[in-house]
Amino acid sequence: MSARVSPAWLDRREAADAAARSEELADRLARQLPSGGVAIHDLGGGSGSMGRWLGPWLPSPQHWVVHDRDPDLLELAAAGGAETVLTDIAGLTPSDLAGADAVVASALLDLLTEAELRTLLGACRGLPTLLALTVVGRVQLAPQDPLDARVEAAFNAHQRRDGRLGPDAVVAAVRLLGGADCVLRPSPWRLGPGEADLIAEWLDGWIAAAYEQDPALPRDYLHRRLAQAAAGELTVTVDHADLLVLP
Repeated sequence: MSARVSPAWLDRREAADAAARSEELADRLARQLPSGGVAIHDLGGGSGSMGRWLGPWLPSPQHWVVHDRDPDLLELAAAGGAETVLTDIAGLTPSDLAGADAVVASALLDLLTEAELRTLLGACRGLPTLLALTVVGRVQLAPQDPLDARVEAAFNAHQRRDGRLGPDAVVAAVRLLGGADCVLRPSPWRLGPGEADLIAEWLDGWIAAAYEQDPALPRDYLHRRLAQAAAGELTVTVDHADLLVLP
C-alpha cells in the first residue's frame, strides 16, 4: 500500500471522482441488493466519499462500514454517520466483511500487489463488489507536449514499484476472478479550466512521481504545465476503470 493521503486531497478530488464513476454500474449494483435495509462495507474508504456518492443509488435504510488504516480519515467518516474499522486492507479476511450485503472501494486496486489483490478478492467472494476508479495508465493533456509520453511512462513505472500492480490492476483482477461475472466500464477524470486547482495538485503528484522514477526528466516541464493550468489553458483526462463483480 502507498503512503498516507491527506484529507485535503481527498476533499479536493471528491467532485471529480463523483463525476467520473460509472452510474450504470451503481444502478446494476443497486438491483442486486435486498430491499428493507442493506450493509455496505467500503474498503480503504477514507473519509467516506464513496458512500456520499453511492448512497442515493442504493436501497434504504443503509448501514455503511468504512475500513481504512488511517484513524484520522476514519474519524471523518464516523462524523458522517458511518461505522468505522481500523483495517489492514492488504490482509482482509471474510470475517472482516461479516454481515455485508455488498463491498465497494474506490481508487484502491492500483495500490496493491497481486498477492494483496488476490487476498482482497477472496475475502469479497460471493458478495456484489464495486471496485471504482482504478487507474489504467493513460493520461491525455491538451495542449500536448513532447514530454507527455515520457512523463506518463515514468509515472506508470513508479506505480509498479515494489511489486504494486499500478495500471495493471484491473486486468489482474479480471484474470484472478476467473469465471466470475465481471462488468467493466470506463470512468475517466475530465478536468478543465474550472478545476485548475485540482489539476495543479494532481500535476504536482503525477510529475513528482515521474521525476523520482526518471531523474533526467527536464524540470521545466512541471513549471510549463502549472503555468498553463493557472491560465485556464490546460485540460486533462485521466483514464480509470470501474469493475463490478456479480456473484
